[in-house]
Amino acid sequence: MALKCGVSFVRLNTLRQTIRVLSTHTNPDVSQNGGKLASFPGAKAPYVTEMKFLNENSYDPIPIYRVIDNNGEVIDRREEPNIENEMLLNMYKTMVQLNHMDKILYESQRQGRISFYMTNYGEEGIAVGSAAALAPRDLVFAQYREMGVLLYRGMTVTELINQCYGNHEDPGKGRQMPVHFGSQQRNIVTISSPLATQMPQAVGAAYALKRVPDNDRCVICYFGDGAASEGDAHAAFNFAATLDCPVILLCRNNGYAISTPTREQYRGDGIAARGPSLGIATVRVDGTDTLAVYNAVQRARKYALGNNKPVLIEAMSYRVGHHSTSDESSVYRPVEEIEKWTKDESPIQKLRLYLEQKGLWNTDTDKEFAKEARNIVLKTMQEAEKKKRPHWKEMLEDVYYDMPPHIQKQMQQMEKHLKKYGEHYPLDQHQSD
Repeated sequence: MALKCGVSFVRLNTLRQTIRVLSTHTNPDVSQNGGKLASFPGAKAPYVTEMKFLNENSYDPIPIYRVIDNNGEVIDRREEPNIENEMLLNMYKTMVQLNHMDKILYESQRQGRISFYMTNYGEEGIAVGSAAALAPRDLVFAQYREMGVLLYRGMTVTELINQCYGNHEDPGKGRQMPVHFGSQQRNIVTISSPLATQMPQAVGAAYALKRVPDNDRCVICYFGDGAASEGDAHAAFNFAATLDCPVILLCRNNGYAISTPTREQYRGDGIAARGPSLGIATVRVDGTDTLAVYNAVQRARKYALGNNKPVLIEAMSYRVGHHSTSDESSVYRPVEEIEKWTKDESPIQKLRLYLEQKGLWNTDTDKEFAKEARNIVLKTMQEAEKKKRPHWKEMLEDVYYDMPPHIQKQMQQMEKHLKKYGEHYPLDQHQSD
């Protein structure tokens, strides 16, 4: 049965190319072939007299939904999203800006100017395509490769670079590692390093929103194929399904969890296969196709809010860059593999070709904007370096509304220590009273 959400969430004739959901029947006590179902509390299923073990080869793999091919051409015009030209250009520009931030900030870490960085190469379409399909009021729980979501939501290059440099204009006051962004005014929960902790939190937030009268907000939670192996992920899936939470669980399956390839991460048909088994509406999309991601998230949002139920999206992609600046991926994967995905499956290239075919973009415009995007990052980075670091007292403040005695004592001890040994610390680089 195809799910309907205004325009069909899936078309009947392309059901196997878009989404798998649990089947429903008119009579829940009768099987499809007319036999009576067993009515155990834990499952309703037909009786059989032949025993057969099922495995990952017992079912067809869940298909991958896509809208455009590698040349940026629309495969089925019925699936081309109705996106205004200005919005399409904003999506593309955000992806290009993100790409230049990655190049420059990665190099700045290598030069010792920041302590850490993670690139988004090959996954720009997932972040921007999903962000464009959401409403600004929707709550975002990110992992750490979603800087495109923040850029699209309106966070400036200055805000993001200030966070990476940990200067006094960083909203987090220098307390977080670089790329651990957050923005309360943009409904983006601050990122934390431990894998999958954001997943049960996102489901809980969605459950809370569900209880709000006339709720018009959903939650989206991003996570990777590696995070999906954590216990928190399994708990999140089950709670989302059993509590009927309006949450979109978006997995970026980029092939690697640091150095662990997916062939060692799991058996079976990826992450998407877990959805139907738990009663979650599920779709697998081409994560290098920005328009496919946009369609999937847009329809998933409508379904989640319309039914107060979760949706699992598995966006298939490839992590072109190293896991982080602490990683050297050429040790565990061939360079030829990286080059293939960089050349043939670039989400930026695919969207650019699509825009060119629509007459919205050309080579000269692309070069001009690329230069502008690069200059913005370089200028902002130079300014961020000159800004002072937060006052040392910031590390003891904001923990409690009223500072308790034991932290007051630490503050006093630190003041005495700096008064005596201040010359040994770079206090001139920090804000002062």
